[in-house]
Amino acid sequence: MERPIVALVLAGGTGTRLYPASRSDRPKQFLSFGEDESLLAETVSRVGFADETYVLTRESFADGVRERVPGAAVLTEPEPKDTGPALAYAAHRIREQVGDCVLLCLPSDHRISGPFETVARTATRVAVETEGLVTVGIEPDRPATGYGYIKPGPSGNGFAPVETFHEKPDRETAERYVEEGFYWNAGLFAWTPTALLSAAESSPLAPMVERLNEDPKAAFDAVDPVSIDYAVLEEVENAFVVPAALDWDDLGSWDAFERVLDSQDGNAVLGDAVTIDADGNVLASDGHISAVGVEDLVIAAFDDRTLVVPKDEAQRVREVVSELRDRGRF
Repeated sequence: MERPIVALVLAGGTGTRLYPASRSDRPKQFLSFGEDESLLAETVSRVGFADETYVLTRESFADGVRERVPGAAVLTEPEPKDTGPALAYAAHRIREQVGDCVLLCLPSDHRISGPFETVARTATRVAVETEGLVTVGIEPDRPATGYGYIKPGPSGNGFAPVETFHEKPDRETAERYVEEGFYWNAGLFAWTPTALLSAAESSPLAPMVERLNEDPKAAFDAVDPVSIDYAVLEEVENAFVVPAALDWDDLGSWDAFERVLDSQDGNAVLGDAVTIDADGNVLASDGHISAVGVEDLVIAAFDDRTLVVPKDEAQRVREVVSELRDRGRF
């Protein structure tokens, strides 16, 4: 394939569901969570095979991005409005700066091991050959209810057309999806800038695309926040999926750490902890936590903040962050 591969790492979010580790001035992609490098630095290292790497972030995070990944180019979006506007804006800017290329788009907060480069090169090849929009589908190892799913059509040459995208299911539906050979939608994409922008012209992003050449700020003002899946991918006819047998996890909320941390007496522990008659908890701290006689809780303590929530309600951390933002304390 002659077109250069440009890796585009999305790093504009704060990671509100990982409060209190993540805060307004300390997004989760800047944190290492027990590893040697930050999530952002791990992601940029993962795409080291690309010809160029860009990180898309918000203006207030730009210096932090440059500090952690000095070898990457930095784009700042006028304002955070979810992945739809972000990816359209980045495609426009990178086409201006690089020219004819293929984009490999990925979040900055995933943990991935396995043959990622092979999968990524297949996805970029398919994007060029089909002139379509390509998503990577993770082969599921459990009926997860926290991810979207992709139903593939007949496959060949390492990819398949997407028949349908499905939102996060309930448990029974997730079990059926796994049995029927659906994939997890991991938010890993490949396309040429022209393919994405052409598809966006017939989507809710159309008012933005029309204004990008003249005034990027006005372009962002012209659209509402929307994901790229909802705005574009779910509507186009030329969407394809590349299956991937990767060890993959989206560290979106505290309960996810149960899958990536070593167990300590039946608890997932990040930092220093003592547990007595405690089981099934996620304990995370930059100091120390003692847990006695409790089960299935998330207890996270960072700086002067402590969070306690039932593990199966970890998504409700968003409600805490919303309240703190209203008080100007996030």
